[in-house]
Amino acid sequence: MNTETAQRAPHLPHLTRSATAESICDAPGSLITLLADSDTTGGALTCNTAVFEEGAAGAPVHFHTKATEFFFVTAGQLDVLVGDEVQTLGKGDFLAVPPGIKHAFAPAAGHTAEVLVGFTPGMGRFDYYRLLGRVNAGEATVQDIKDSSPVYDNHYAESAAWSGRRRSAEP
Repeated sequence: MNTETAQRAPHLPHLTRSATAESICDAPGSLITLLADSDTTGGALTCNTAVFEEGAAGAPVHFHTKATEFFFVTAGQLDVLVGDEVQTLGKGDFLAVPPGIKHAFAPAAGHTAEVLVGFTPGMGRFDYYRLLGRVNAGEATVQDIKDSSPVYDNHYAESAAWSGRRRSAEP
C-alpha cells in the first residue's frame, strides 16, 4: 500500500442537512431523525437523534453483539439501564455501552429528552427504525420486530431493575 492509499478515507465525508433528514415517529411521543448509516460511513458508524416527550416508552431492554451504542444527551434527562443499574443522564452527559451489555432508555420521569444516539461500528439501523415506524403506523407487527433481531443485531432481554422502574414496552 502506498502513502496516498494509506491516507485515503475508506468513504467520502457524509453530510446530513436538518431540512432534508428523514424523521420517523417510532412510537407515541418518540421521534427519530436519521443522520448517517453504515452504508454512507464506510461501516464506521450509524447515528441518529431521538426526541422523547414526557412519558414516552423509549427503547426496551436489549443488547447488541457487534457494536457499541453511545448516547449524548443534548436536552432534558434520560434514564438508561446499563447492565443491572439505572443511570439518569442530563444535558451534556455521554454514555457508551459495549456489545453484550443489556441496556434500555427512556426520558426520566417528569422530563423530556433529546439525545444523539450512535453505533460504532455502523449497524445498518435505518431500516430497523423504519420498521418501528411501520409498527407504530399499524403497517407491521411486533412479531416483525422480534423476527428482525438477527438482521439488526437487536436482541431483546429482561431486567428486573428496568421493569421495576417503569412499565415495560418490550416486544
